[in-house]
Parts: sequence; C-alpha cells; structure tokens
Amino acid sequence: MAEFWEDNFIEKQEMWGLEPSKSAILVKDFFVEKAIKNILIPGIGYGRNAQVFRDNGITVTGIEISQTAIDLAAKHYGTDLKIYHGSVTDMPFDNHKYDGIFCYALIHLLDSKDREKLIRDCYNQLSENGYMIFTAITKEAHTYGKGKFISKDRYEIFDGIQMYFYDKEAIHAEFDQFGLFEITKLDESFPFFMIKCKKVSL
Repeated sequence: MAEFWEDNFIEKQEMWGLEPSKSAILVKDFFVEKAIKNILIPGIGYGRNAQVFRDNGITVTGIEISQTAIDLAAKHYGTDLKIYHGSVTDMPFDNHKYDGIFCYALIHLLDSKDREKLIRDCYNQLSENGYMIFTAITKEAHTYGKGKFISKDRYEIFDGIQMYFYDKEAIHAEFDQFGLFEITKLDESFPFFMIKCKKVSL
C-alpha cells in the first residue's frame, strides 16, 4: 500500500484540494466544544484536514505513509506540523497520550487484523476521557460489491486498493469494546459513517 500512495501523491499531488473535508469541520466543532488541546491524525496525507484544527488552537500530530505527502504538508502548512513517516499499522510512533484522535477515510482500507490493531492502538494513545472519531465507508457506496471479491464486504475496487464496507453491525463488532457511543451517517464524496468513541476509566 505504501507504494500505491507514494505513486498517487507523486502523480496527483494535492488530489483532494486544500479545503478540509466536511467531516474534519464537524469533528473540529466537536473537539473545540470538548476543549480538546492536542490530537493525532493517522493517515494525515498532505495535511488538508489538519489546518482547521490548528486554526482553533489544537496541536496536531500526524502519521503518513507517503514521504511525498509529508513534503506537500510542509510546503502548505509549515514544517512545525509534526508528521511521523510510516504506516498506521506500525503504531505507536510515540508514547504520547492525545486528547483526541481523528482518523478520516482510512480504516476501511485495512484488513480485519489491521483494523483491529488500529482501533486498539488509537484507543491506547487516548488520554483519559479522550475521544477518537473515525469515518468509514458504508455499504450504501456505489462501489460496494464491485470489483474483485476479497472477503465478506471487502473488495478490490481498483488496482492496489482493497476496501471494506461497513454496516452498523460491523461497527458495533469492532468498536463496542472501545467506548463506542455514537454512529451517524454523513455524505461526502462517499456515504460515510462517523464513529465516535470515548475513553472512560473503569
């Protein structure tokens, strides 16, 4: 997957533009309301979803698999935006605890083992009473069931990209033990679920 994303960022550069996603704006509002001060964004890309948080006084740390994307982020948002170069499957990259984690349109690109690890790794890096929010593609996407069948609800929709399509049952199965408290539907470029979890001490 590293090669796929590196090639894409080399070829297409800022392929989604520089405006933040609709999800990022909604999550920013939620994090501001909850007085979140520092967040981790796994799969930060070239940083388009980071600046809206930084503009509201939230410190952002990212993880990104593509060095080209990291270089683009530095060009647009400055070298003070800290981004670890590597795959989210190799988390954690530091032992820091974050008030919030925002994982946008990433988890559905992983297989079941790596999805489970990502959720656990993110939860482990949350501070007490911290929030983690994921967006994940739903079965209502027009690409669901298309392409090469890999496993249940998982398809290779074009070369190099295998996608897992979520329904609410799958979300509960993967997130219930990690403080899941809200699932909402959201339409962006694809129909997404926004999945909110909170880390509460026992």
